[in-house]
Amino acid sequence: SFYLRHVQVLICLKATNIGEKYLKNMSYQNKDQTLQINPQNMQADRPLLIAVIFLVIIGLMAIFSASAPKCIEMGLNPARFLLQQILGVIAGIIGLKFLSNFHYKRLMTYTLPFAVGVIILLFLVKVAGVTVNGAQRWINIGPMSLQPSEFAKPAVVMLLAGVFYRNTKLTQQKFITAFIPILIMLALIYIQPNLSMLILLVTTSVAIYLCAGGDLKLIFFGAISVLPLLFLKGLKGYQSSRIMTWLHPEADPLGAGYNVIQSLVAFASGSLYGVGYGGSKQKLAWLPEAHTDFIYAVIGEEHGFLGCMLLICLFWTILQRGFIIATKCQDMYGKLLALGLTFSIGFQGFLNMWVASSFVPATGVPMPFISYGGSSVMVSLWMVGILLNISKDNVKKIRKNRNVKNIY
Repeated sequence: SFYLRHVQVLICLKATNIGEKYLKNMSYQNKDQTLQINPQNMQADRPLLIAVIFLVIIGLMAIFSASAPKCIEMGLNPARFLLQQILGVIAGIIGLKFLSNFHYKRLMTYTLPFAVGVIILLFLVKVAGVTVNGAQRWINIGPMSLQPSEFAKPAVVMLLAGVFYRNTKLTQQKFITAFIPILIMLALIYIQPNLSMLILLVTTSVAIYLCAGGDLKLIFFGAISVLPLLFLKGLKGYQSSRIMTWLHPEADPLGAGYNVIQSLVAFASGSLYGVGYGGSKQKLAWLPEAHTDFIYAVIGEEHGFLGCMLLICLFWTILQRGFIIATKCQDMYGKLLALGLTFSIGFQGFLNMWVASSFVPATGVPMPFISYGGSSVMVSLWMVGILLNISKDNVKKIRKNRNVKNIY
Protein backbone atom coordinates (compact mmCIF):
# COMPACT_ATOMS: atom_id res chain seq x y z
CA SER A 1 0.00 0.00 0.00
CA PHE A 2 2.80 2.40 0.87
CA TYR A 3 4.65 1.70 -2.40
CA LEU A 4 1.43 2.01 -4.43
CA ARG A 5 0.70 5.48 -3.01
CA HIS A 6 4.28 6.52 -3.70
CA VAL A 7 3.99 5.51 -7.37
CA GLN A 8 0.69 7.42 -7.74
CA VAL A 9 2.23 10.58 -6.30
CA LEU A 10 5.18 10.34 -8.70
CA ILE A 11 2.83 9.88 -11.68
CA CYS A 12 0.76 12.94 -10.68
CA LEU A 13 3.88 15.09 -10.26
CA LYS A 14 5.20 13.99 -13.64
CA ALA A 15 1.89 14.73 -15.32
CA THR A 16 1.77 18.14 -13.66
CA ASN A 17 5.22 19.05 -14.97
CA ILE A 18 4.32 17.93 -18.49
CA GLY A 19 1.06 19.91 -18.33
CA GLU A 20 2.84 23.05 -17.18
CA LYS A 21 5.37 22.78 -20.02
CA TYR A 22 2.52 22.27 -22.49
CA LEU A 23 0.55 25.22 -21.16
CA LYS A 24 3.60 27.45 -21.40
CA ASN A 25 3.79 26.71 -25.11
CA MET A 26 0.13 27.72 -25.66
CA SER A 27 -0.20 31.19 -27.22
CA TYR A 28 -2.92 32.38 -24.84
CA GLN A 29 -0.82 31.43 -21.75
CA ASN A 30 2.34 33.13 -22.97
CA LYS A 31 1.96 36.67 -21.68
CA ASP A 32 5.31 37.78 -23.03
CA GLN A 33 4.52 36.75 -26.58
CA THR A 34 3.56 39.64 -28.88
CA LEU A 35 0.24 39.10 -30.60
CA GLN A 36 0.57 39.09 -34.37
CA ILE A 37 -2.56 40.04 -36.26
CA ASN A 38 -2.48 40.74 -39.96
CA PRO A 39 -5.14 43.37 -40.86
CA GLN A 40 -5.34 42.04 -44.41
CA ASN A 41 -6.59 38.71 -43.07
CA MET A 42 -9.34 40.33 -41.01
CA GLN A 43 -12.87 39.85 -42.29
CA ALA A 44 -14.54 43.11 -43.30
CA ASP A 45 -18.20 43.88 -42.69
CA ARG A 46 -19.85 41.36 -44.99
CA PRO A 47 -23.46 42.73 -44.96
CA LEU A 48 -22.16 46.16 -45.98
CA LEU A 49 -20.13 44.71 -48.83
CA ILE A 50 -23.02 42.55 -50.05
CA ALA A 51 -25.41 45.54 -50.05
CA VAL A 52 -22.94 47.61 -52.07
CA ILE A 53 -22.41 44.77 -54.60
CA PHE A 54 -26.16 44.47 -55.10
CA LEU A 55 -26.48 48.23 -55.61
CA VAL A 56 -23.68 48.32 -58.18
CA ILE A 57 -25.20 45.44 -60.16
CA ILE A 58 -28.68 47.01 -60.05
CA GLY A 59 -27.16 50.32 -61.11
CA LEU A 60 -25.44 48.82 -64.16
CA MET A 61 -28.66 47.13 -65.24
CA ALA A 62 -30.71 50.29 -64.71
CA ILE A 63 -28.23 52.49 -66.60
CA PHE A 64 -28.31 50.21 -69.64
CA SER A 65 -32.10 50.10 -69.62
CA ALA A 66 -32.51 53.87 -69.14
CA SER A 67 -29.77 55.05 -71.54
CA ALA A 68 -30.05 52.62 -74.47
CA PRO A 69 -32.92 54.49 -76.20
CA LYS A 70 -31.06 57.79 -75.89
CA CYS A 71 -27.89 56.26 -77.34
CA ILE A 72 -29.82 54.79 -80.27
CA GLU A 73 -31.44 58.18 -80.92
CA MET A 74 -27.98 59.80 -80.97
CA GLY A 75 -26.62 57.11 -83.30
CA LEU A 76 -24.27 55.66 -80.67
CA ASN A 77 -23.63 52.20 -79.29
CA PRO A 78 -26.63 51.31 -77.08
CA ALA A 79 -24.20 50.23 -74.35
CA ARG A 80 -22.14 53.45 -74.52
CA PHE A 81 -23.10 54.75 -71.07
CA LEU A 82 -22.95 51.26 -69.59
CA LEU A 83 -19.36 50.73 -70.76
CA GLN A 84 -18.30 54.11 -69.38
CA GLN A 85 -19.95 53.29 -66.07
CA ILE A 86 -18.13 49.95 -65.94
CA LEU A 87 -14.81 51.83 -66.20
CA GLY A 88 -15.81 53.90 -63.17
CA VAL A 89 -16.81 50.74 -61.30
CA ILE A 90 -13.45 49.11 -62.07
CA ALA A 91 -11.56 52.18 -60.81
CA GLY A 92 -13.79 52.23 -57.73
CA ILE A 93 -13.21 48.54 -56.96
CA ILE A 94 -9.43 49.01 -57.24
CA GLY A 95 -9.63 51.94 -54.81
CA LEU A 96 -11.96 50.00 -52.51
CA LYS A 97 -9.53 47.09 -52.34
CA PHE A 98 -6.59 49.40 -51.61
CA LEU A 99 -8.36 51.52 -48.99
CA SER A 100 -9.82 48.49 -47.22
CA ASN A 101 -6.23 47.38 -46.49
CA PHE A 102 -4.83 50.90 -45.89
CA HIS A 103 -5.17 51.76 -42.20
CA TYR A 104 -7.60 54.63 -41.85
CA LYS A 105 -5.47 56.49 -39.28
CA ARG A 106 -2.81 56.98 -41.93
CA LEU A 107 -5.34 59.04 -43.89
CA MET A 108 -4.74 61.93 -41.49
CA THR A 109 -1.34 62.47 -43.11
CA TYR A 110 -2.86 62.80 -46.57
CA THR A 111 -6.00 64.75 -45.65
CA LEU A 112 -4.73 68.27 -46.32
CA PRO A 113 -2.86 67.39 -49.57
CA PHE A 114 -5.99 65.61 -50.81
CA ALA A 115 -8.15 68.64 -49.98
CA VAL A 116 -5.70 70.94 -51.81
CA GLY A 117 -5.87 68.63 -54.84
CA VAL A 118 -9.68 68.82 -54.81
CA ILE A 119 -9.51 72.63 -54.64
CA ILE A 120 -7.16 72.69 -57.65
CA LEU A 121 -9.53 70.48 -59.63
CA LEU A 122 -12.46 72.74 -58.73
CA PHE A 123 -10.44 75.75 -59.97
CA LEU A 124 -9.79 73.90 -63.23
CA VAL A 125 -13.53 73.36 -63.60
CA LYS A 126 -14.04 77.13 -63.46
CA VAL A 127 -11.23 77.75 -65.94
CA ALA A 128 -11.63 74.93 -68.46
CA GLY A 129 -14.74 73.05 -67.40
CA VAL A 130 -17.50 71.69 -69.59
CA THR A 131 -20.95 73.24 -69.33
CA VAL A 132 -23.96 70.90 -69.47
CA ASN A 133 -27.54 72.16 -68.98
CA GLY A 134 -26.27 75.51 -67.74
CA ALA A 135 -23.93 74.03 -65.08
CA GLN A 136 -20.15 73.94 -65.34
CA ARG A 137 -19.21 70.91 -63.25
CA TRP A 138 -17.06 68.59 -65.38
CA ILE A 139 -13.53 68.35 -66.77
CA ASN A 140 -12.87 66.35 -69.92
CA ILE A 141 -9.89 63.98 -69.65
CA GLY A 142 -9.63 62.30 -73.03
CA PRO A 143 -12.83 60.36 -73.72
CA MET A 144 -13.80 60.49 -70.03
CA SER A 145 -15.22 63.31 -67.93
CA LEU A 146 -14.40 63.98 -64.28
CA GLN A 147 -16.64 65.70 -61.73
CA PRO A 148 -14.34 67.14 -59.03
CA SER A 149 -17.19 68.05 -56.69
CA GLU A 150 -17.65 64.33 -55.97
CA PHE A 151 -14.16 64.23 -54.45
CA ALA A 152 -15.17 67.00 -52.05
CA LYS A 153 -17.41 64.55 -50.15
CA PRO A 154 -14.61 62.41 -48.64
CA ALA A 155 -12.35 65.47 -48.39
CA VAL A 156 -14.79 67.35 -46.15
CA VAL A 157 -15.40 64.28 -43.97
CA MET A 158 -11.66 63.65 -43.53
CA LEU A 159 -10.96 67.30 -42.69
CA LEU A 160 -13.69 67.56 -40.07
CA ALA A 161 -12.92 64.18 -38.51
CA GLY A 162 -9.27 65.24 -38.23
CA VAL A 163 -10.06 68.43 -36.28
CA PHE A 164 -13.02 67.29 -34.17
CA TYR A 165 -11.79 63.91 -32.90
CA ARG A 166 -10.19 65.54 -29.83
CA ASN A 167 -12.69 68.32 -29.12
CA THR A 168 -15.12 70.64 -30.89
CA LYS A 169 -13.53 73.93 -29.85
CA LEU A 170 -13.24 76.30 -32.81
CA THR A 171 -9.59 77.35 -32.57
CA GLN A 172 -7.51 79.39 -35.01
CA GLN A 173 -5.46 76.35 -36.01
CA LYS A 174 -8.59 74.36 -36.87
CA PHE A 175 -9.91 77.29 -38.86
CA ILE A 176 -6.74 77.42 -40.97
CA THR A 177 -6.21 73.69 -41.46
CA ALA A 178 -9.82 72.61 -42.02
CA PHE A 179 -12.43 75.34 -42.27
CA ILE A 180 -10.66 77.53 -44.84
CA PRO A 181 -10.21 74.62 -47.31
CA ILE A 182 -13.85 73.60 -46.76
CA LEU A 183 -15.12 77.14 -47.32
CA ILE A 184 -13.08 77.42 -50.54
CA MET A 185 -14.52 74.15 -51.80
CA LEU A 186 -18.07 75.23 -50.93
CA ALA A 187 -17.60 78.56 -52.69
CA LEU A 188 -16.23 76.94 -55.86
CA ILE A 189 -19.07 74.40 -55.89
CA TYR A 190 -21.65 77.13 -55.35
CA ILE A 191 -20.52 79.14 -58.40
CA GLN A 192 -20.69 76.11 -60.72
CA PRO A 193 -23.63 76.17 -59.68
CA ASN A 194 -24.25 72.91 -57.80
CA LEU A 195 -26.64 73.65 -54.97
CA SER A 196 -27.47 69.99 -54.34
CA MET A 197 -23.82 69.11 -53.63
CA LEU A 198 -23.55 72.23 -51.46
CA ILE A 199 -26.54 71.08 -49.39
CA LEU A 200 -25.05 67.58 -49.08
CA LEU A 201 -21.66 68.86 -47.87
CA VAL A 202 -23.14 71.35 -45.39
CA THR A 203 -25.55 68.76 -43.98
CA THR A 204 -22.74 66.21 -43.62
CA SER A 205 -20.58 68.81 -41.85
CA VAL A 206 -23.36 69.59 -39.39
CA ALA A 207 -23.89 65.89 -38.70
CA ILE A 208 -20.19 65.34 -37.97
CA TYR A 209 -20.06 68.40 -35.70
CA LEU A 210 -23.08 67.28 -33.69
CA CYS A 211 -21.83 63.68 -33.40
CA ALA A 212 -18.51 65.01 -32.12
CA GLY A 213 -20.37 66.72 -29.28
CA GLY A 214 -20.82 70.15 -30.83
CA ASP A 215 -23.16 72.81 -29.51
CA LEU A 216 -26.63 72.61 -31.04
CA LYS A 217 -27.24 76.29 -30.27
CA LEU A 218 -24.38 77.30 -32.56
CA ILE A 219 -25.94 75.35 -35.44
CA PHE A 220 -29.35 76.88 -34.73
CA PHE A 221 -28.11 80.48 -34.72
CA GLY A 222 -25.98 79.82 -37.79
CA ALA A 223 -28.99 78.49 -39.69
CA ILE A 224 -31.11 81.48 -38.65
CA SER A 225 -28.49 83.91 -39.93
CA VAL A 226 -27.51 82.13 -43.16
CA LEU A 227 -30.75 80.65 -44.54
CA PRO A 228 -32.66 83.95 -44.95
CA LEU A 229 -29.68 85.46 -46.75
CA LEU A 230 -29.43 82.42 -49.01
CA PHE A 231 -33.10 82.48 -49.97
CA LEU A 232 -33.22 86.24 -50.49
CA LYS A 233 -30.00 86.82 -52.45
CA GLY A 234 -28.17 83.54 -52.84
CA LEU A 235 -30.56 81.50 -54.98
CA LYS A 236 -30.50 81.64 -58.75
CA GLY A 237 -33.70 82.31 -60.65
CA TYR A 238 -34.21 78.71 -61.72
CA GLN A 239 -33.46 77.48 -58.17
CA SER A 240 -36.21 79.68 -56.74
CA SER A 241 -38.63 78.48 -59.43
CA ARG A 242 -37.91 74.86 -58.47
CA ILE A 243 -39.31 75.51 -55.00
CA MET A 244 -42.50 77.00 -56.42
CA THR A 245 -42.74 74.16 -58.94
CA TRP A 246 -42.40 71.61 -56.15
CA LEU A 247 -45.37 73.16 -54.37
CA HIS A 248 -47.52 73.51 -57.53
CA PRO A 249 -46.15 71.38 -60.41
CA GLU A 250 -49.54 71.47 -62.15
CA ALA A 251 -49.18 75.24 -62.64
CA ASP A 252 -46.67 74.68 -65.46
CA PRO A 253 -47.03 71.05 -66.62
CA LEU A 254 -45.11 71.56 -69.88
CA GLY A 255 -42.41 73.77 -68.39
CA ALA A 256 -40.91 73.85 -64.90
CA GLY A 257 -43.20 71.11 -63.57
CA TYR A 258 -42.62 68.72 -66.47
CA ASN A 259 -39.86 66.59 -64.88
CA VAL A 260 -41.69 66.09 -61.60
CA ILE A 261 -44.99 65.19 -63.28
CA GLN A 262 -43.37 62.70 -65.66
CA SER A 263 -41.49 61.11 -62.76
CA LEU A 264 -44.74 60.61 -60.85
CA VAL A 265 -46.35 59.15 -63.98
CA ALA A 266 -43.50 56.60 -64.14
CA PHE A 267 -44.11 55.53 -60.54
CA ALA A 268 -47.85 55.25 -61.17
CA SER A 269 -47.27 53.14 -64.27
CA GLY A 270 -45.06 50.72 -62.34
CA SER A 271 -47.71 49.93 -59.73
CA LEU A 272 -46.74 47.01 -57.46
CA TYR A 273 -44.71 44.70 -59.70
CA GLY A 274 -43.65 47.02 -62.52
CA VAL A 275 -43.88 46.68 -66.30
CA GLY A 276 -40.73 44.53 -66.53
CA TYR A 277 -37.06 45.18 -67.15
CA GLY A 278 -36.58 47.37 -70.23
CA GLY A 279 -40.30 48.05 -70.57
CA SER A 280 -40.33 51.64 -69.33
CA LYS A 281 -42.12 54.07 -71.68
CA GLN A 282 -41.28 57.27 -69.81
CA LYS A 283 -37.57 56.87 -70.57
CA LEU A 284 -38.21 56.86 -74.32
CA ALA A 285 -39.12 60.51 -74.76
CA TRP A 286 -40.94 61.90 -71.75
CA LEU A 287 -38.62 61.65 -68.73
CA PRO A 288 -35.48 63.84 -69.05
CA GLU A 289 -32.22 62.67 -67.44
CA ALA A 290 -33.65 59.17 -67.06
CA HIS A 291 -30.20 57.60 -66.53
CA THR A 292 -28.96 60.16 -63.95
CA ASP A 293 -31.19 62.28 -61.73
CA PHE A 294 -34.46 60.38 -62.33
CA ILE A 295 -33.18 56.83 -62.65
CA TYR A 296 -35.16 55.92 -59.53
CA ALA A 297 -38.37 56.71 -61.44
CA VAL A 298 -37.32 54.34 -64.25
CA ILE A 299 -36.65 51.61 -61.68
CA GLY A 300 -40.04 52.31 -60.13
CA GLU A 301 -41.78 51.95 -63.50
CA GLU A 302 -39.96 48.78 -64.53
CA HIS A 303 -39.83 47.00 -61.17
CA GLY A 304 -42.71 48.63 -59.32
CA PHE A 305 -43.08 49.27 -55.64
CA LEU A 306 -41.14 46.10 -54.79
CA GLY A 307 -38.10 47.28 -56.75
CA CYS A 308 -38.20 50.64 -55.01
CA MET A 309 -38.43 48.96 -51.62
CA LEU A 310 -35.42 46.81 -52.47
CA LEU A 311 -33.32 49.91 -53.07
CA ILE A 312 -34.59 51.49 -49.85
CA CYS A 313 -33.66 48.34 -47.89
CA LEU A 314 -30.19 48.22 -49.43
CA PHE A 315 -29.44 51.85 -48.58
CA TRP A 316 -30.90 51.32 -45.12
CA THR A 317 -28.51 48.39 -44.70
CA ILE A 318 -25.59 50.65 -45.59
CA LEU A 319 -26.75 53.18 -42.99
CA GLN A 320 -27.21 50.52 -40.33
CA ARG A 321 -23.88 48.78 -40.94
CA GLY A 322 -22.02 52.07 -41.19
CA PHE A 323 -23.40 53.31 -37.88
CA ILE A 324 -22.61 49.95 -36.25
CA ILE A 325 -19.03 50.23 -37.52
CA ALA A 326 -18.83 53.73 -36.04
CA THR A 327 -20.27 52.55 -32.72
CA LYS A 328 -17.79 49.69 -32.38
CA CYS A 329 -14.78 51.82 -33.31
CA GLN A 330 -12.71 52.55 -30.20
CA ASP A 331 -11.15 55.86 -31.28
CA MET A 332 -12.97 59.11 -31.97
CA TYR A 333 -11.32 59.76 -35.34
CA GLY A 334 -12.56 56.44 -36.71
CA LYS A 335 -16.02 57.06 -35.28
CA LEU A 336 -16.37 60.46 -36.95
CA LEU A 337 -14.88 59.18 -40.19
CA ALA A 338 -17.33 56.27 -40.35
CA LEU A 339 -20.28 58.46 -39.36
CA GLY A 340 -19.46 61.12 -41.95
CA LEU A 341 -18.92 58.68 -44.82
CA THR A 342 -22.04 56.68 -43.96
CA PHE A 343 -24.20 59.77 -43.61
CA SER A 344 -22.92 61.19 -46.91
CA ILE A 345 -23.75 58.03 -48.87
CA GLY A 346 -27.08 57.42 -47.18
CA PHE A 347 -28.32 61.02 -47.27
CA GLN A 348 -27.41 61.38 -50.95
CA GLY A 349 -29.19 58.16 -51.83
CA PHE A 350 -32.40 59.06 -50.00
CA LEU A 351 -32.25 62.66 -51.29
CA ASN A 352 -32.33 61.34 -54.87
CA MET A 353 -35.35 59.17 -53.97
CA TRP A 354 -37.12 62.12 -52.36
CA VAL A 355 -36.53 64.29 -55.44
CA ALA A 356 -37.82 61.64 -57.86
CA SER A 357 -40.87 61.09 -55.60
CA SER A 358 -41.48 64.85 -55.27
CA PHE A 359 -41.01 64.87 -51.49
CA VAL A 360 -38.46 67.71 -51.83
CA PRO A 361 -37.73 70.28 -54.57
CA ALA A 362 -35.82 68.99 -57.59
CA THR A 363 -32.03 68.96 -57.31
CA GLY A 364 -29.38 67.49 -59.57
CA VAL A 365 -27.99 64.95 -57.10
CA PRO A 366 -27.24 61.44 -58.43
CA MET A 367 -28.04 58.25 -56.56
CA PRO A 368 -24.82 56.57 -55.29
CA PHE A 369 -23.95 53.31 -57.10
CA ILE A 370 -27.10 53.59 -59.25
CA SER A 371 -27.08 56.79 -61.34
CA TYR A 372 -24.79 57.19 -64.33
CA GLY A 373 -21.55 58.95 -63.44
CA GLY A 374 -18.08 57.46 -63.30
CA SER A 375 -16.85 59.94 -60.70
CA SER A 376 -19.85 59.30 -58.45
CA VAL A 377 -19.61 55.50 -58.40
CA MET A 378 -15.82 55.59 -58.11
CA VAL A 379 -15.77 57.94 -55.10
CA SER A 380 -18.67 56.09 -53.45
CA LEU A 381 -16.76 52.79 -53.66
CA TRP A 382 -13.65 54.45 -52.24
CA MET A 383 -15.69 55.69 -49.29
CA VAL A 384 -17.00 52.16 -48.72
CA GLY A 385 -13.38 50.92 -48.77
CA ILE A 386 -12.56 53.20 -45.84
CA LEU A 387 -15.60 51.91 -43.95
CA LEU A 388 -14.50 48.32 -44.55
CA ASN A 389 -11.04 49.15 -43.22
CA ILE A 390 -12.52 50.60 -40.03
CA SER A 391 -14.61 47.44 -39.60
CA LYS A 392 -11.46 45.32 -40.02
CA ASP A 393 -9.70 47.34 -37.34
CA ASN A 394 -12.65 46.75 -35.00
CA VAL A 395 -12.27 42.97 -35.47
CA LYS A 396 -8.54 43.20 -34.90
CA LYS A 397 -9.01 45.07 -31.61
CA ILE A 398 -11.62 42.57 -30.42
CA ARG A 399 -9.19 39.71 -31.06
CA LYS A 400 -6.43 41.54 -29.21
CA ASN A 401 -8.70 42.17 -26.25
CA ARG A 402 -9.57 38.48 -26.12
CA ASN A 403 -5.86 37.59 -26.31
CA VAL A 404 -6.33 35.31 -29.29
CA LYS A 405 -3.55 34.80 -31.83
CA ASN A 406 -4.45 34.87 -35.51
CA ILE A 407 -2.70 32.10 -37.47
CA TYR A 408 -1.77 33.05 -41.03
